[in-house]
Amino acid sequence: MNPYQGIPVDQTPHPCPYLAGREAVLPLRWYQKPIAPEDFDALLATADRRVGRTMYRPSCPSCDECKGIRVPIADFRPSKSQRRAWRKNADVRVMAGPPRVDTAHLDLFNKHKLGRGLSERPTSASHYRNWRTVTGTRTIETRYLVGDKLIGVGILDLGKQDASSVYFYFDPDEDHRSLGVFSVLAEIAWLRSQGYRWYYLGLYVRDCPQLSYKSRYHPHERLEGDAWVRYESATGRP
Repeated sequence: MNPYQGIPVDQTPHPCPYLAGREAVLPLRWYQKPIAPEDFDALLATADRRVGRTMYRPSCPSCDECKGIRVPIADFRPSKSQRRAWRKNADVRVMAGPPRVDTAHLDLFNKHKLGRGLSERPTSASHYRNWRTVTGTRTIETRYLVGDKLIGVGILDLGKQDASSVYFYFDPDEDHRSLGVFSVLAEIAWLRSQGYRWYYLGLYVRDCPQLSYKSRYHPHERLEGDAWVRYESATGRP
């Protein structure tokens, strides 16, 4: 078997996490060997997402609302509100390095998850490690600090030319900072300095507020059927 095809793990239908009343199928493929950077770029171009050492993309028989979404790094220009979010965080220090699993990270992750109602139980260190930092590609994290206090962490997967935002979590007490917006801008700025091409934001679902916000970054492209369609602004296609 070609190691870059992955080994099928699970295709069990389950309630859709994005749209109420719908059924989702997210076939998981486990990768025993590291994925070469150029092969990872090719997987991202099909709207693949990573969790641990598995990759997946929605394959729902009765719904196609999940669209891959990506930003052309060289062309991106922040909006007025996004520039305000950048200025609001002038005191934040951003660092990039290997993913960590320590008390500060785990405490912040659980504070974010429990405080925002994303779960009723805290995540263990082993679960965090297996789902966030164990990987089949090159993965880094972006750390956001005010002084020595960790207020946000982003998980970022890197291919040869392209990158994928895997997850971002932050201190709910810092909600006024718009750290989610700031993290996207900071990662785009870092990727631009490194010469990357595409910044994948994961899945876009129009009627899901937790995912529809991704369309606010322009220009961007959405995978519609087999083609990436470019959107220049909030008003729609050119």
